Amino acid sequence: MSSAELLALADRLYGEPVGAFTAARDAAAKASGSKEAAARIKALKKPSLAAWAVNLLVRREAEQIDQVLELAASLRAAAESLDGEELRTLTRQRRQLTAALTTTASRLAREHEARLTSAVADQVEGMLTAAMLDPVAADVVRSGLVVTAFTSTGVSDLDVAAVCALPDALGYRAEVVEPAPPVLHVVPDDGIRLEAAQEKVDEAVLAVAAADEQVQHATAREEKLQARRLQLGGEIDELRRRLAGIEDDVDRLDEDIEEAEAELEELTEARAEAEQALDEAKQALAKLR
Repeated sequence: MSSAELLALADRLYGEPVGAFTAARDAAAKASGSKEAAARIKALKKPSLAAWAVNLLVRREAEQIDQVLELAASLRAAAESLDGEELRTLTRQRRQLTAALTTTASRLAREHEARLTSAVADQVEGMLTAAMLDPVAADVVRSGLVVTAFTSTGVSDLDVAAVCALPDALGYRAEVVEPAPPVLHVVPDDGIRLEAAQEKVDEAVLAVAAADEQVQHATAREEKLQARRLQLGGEIDELRRRLAGIEDDVDRLDEDIEEAEAELEELTEARAEAEQALDEAKQALAKLR
């Protein structure tokens, strides 16, 4: 089996419903006709639910994925020249885009009779965020061959072999799958309402997760400010103690000054009396002469 044939088979297998992967892979291995080919096929790992959801998303919403990742590449290129406020705005926009794509992935999963829990949805959003931050992660996502959830900080340190079924095929784009035409049938009103209610619940779960992240950031900021407030309060108390000590010193100095002023006044009067006595003595001496 050539690498191109294995890649084509992998593309088809990772586009299968999540519960059908193992049986389809084993059947393909059995039909391969050689032990070497069977071993290579058997080595293809079953994707986790989050990885399968991302693989499904890139096959069904390829145009939207391309637009978002192309925008992300432009943002990465422009980020170095932006100030803090502009970067925060771009970060909010990126979160909005990944949240919207995650909601789409949840809807597509439901169409394939699979539901993404809040934890799995977080993993999906984490992979989409990684793809927006890291061009290597973007190639992994676009391949549609993801086997497990991953994250990235944007420095291209992703272990491609651990997260992509065929790491040597990085750069490959998953085959786009057109959605099947809708089948017209009568749906009971209760079913419509139930599906709409479930969608609202799923959207609310994502909203709560986003709100939790914001609360965590706000809590960390509040704790940091409280710590700084305590520090400043301690410094104020120390300054007050020092001020009280200085005020005591000033009071003692005022008392010493009053005593010194009284003593000076007494000495001045004594000197004046002595000077008067001197004048009188001089006058008496002059008369005797």
